[in-house]
Amino acid sequence: MKYKILMPCFNDWASVLQLLEKIDNEVSNIDGEFDVIIVNDGSNEKIPKTSKKYKVLKSVKVINMKFNQGHTRSNATGIKYLSRKNDFDYLILMDGDGEDRPEEIKLLIEKALSNKKTSVVARRVKRSEGLIFTFFYNLHKLITLIFTGRNMNFGHYSCITKKDLIQISTKKSLWGCYSATLKKFVNKLNNIPCIRGKRYVQPSKMSFLKLLIHAFSILAVFKYQVLLRSCIFLLILFLFVENPISLILVSIIISFTICVFIVSMRENSNELSNCEEKITNIENIHTKRL
Repeated sequence: MKYKILMPCFNDWASVLQLLEKIDNEVSNIDGEFDVIIVNDGSNEKIPKTSKKYKVLKSVKVINMKFNQGHTRSNATGIKYLSRKNDFDYLILMDGDGEDRPEEIKLLIEKALSNKKTSVVARRVKRSEGLIFTFFYNLHKLITLIFTGRNMNFGHYSCITKKDLIQISTKKSLWGCYSATLKKFVNKLNNIPCIRGKRYVQPSKMSFLKLLIHAFSILAVFKYQVLLRSCIFLLILFLFVENPISLILVSIIISFTICVFIVSMRENSNELSNCEEKITNIENIHTKRL
């Protein structure tokens, strides 16, 4: 089997280089061919020179973008680029900062090979963040479940088939959220339990506002389910609840639904279709000698 490992990077090459070493060690006992593709999301830092020779990784390529466009859109660009390649069977998508632990690559692959037609996601069972983040994360999952009926218990970390990659590569929602797009358009997903790791070097660059937009981006993929359920909740409030609190709840639900539709405007089929035009060049920083 041939695997492509895709990860984004923005000014965090120290983490990426650590991760590459760990991946090289973790896949050494796995039968297969591994290539790594790093989407350089307009980093100001230069790619550090390294003399490291990897034992297993066949190649490491860097897709250099003209400017920074964000984590999700970097992944979408990588997926769009790979959708036209025929030299792999599975894509392993992961973060480049250490939070997606390379120790779990083997579990993803084993699960994928147990049913070769089904993609696998890493279901988060434990996080490394503090109590406040964990509280808001669980609140976000609960709200998403209530308004969409979907249990979004995974992020980017996944091992997907070439067929599923091609399927989602044409969906405009991929430009806004990978995990929700996978959940919506792929009928069946297997999963493995995973532990969210700690960052190797830098603290998170995600502000509270960016995290909030990310949460709404997931909901935006299912915006019509959100609208339908919001209308049902509003109808129940109008018919059965007669007190000042109901007016507050009505305002919250209406505002919430409007926000979901506003964020959904970030999905853009034209930008997704033309995203490869924003690639400056592709560097090959490692090739395994035969």
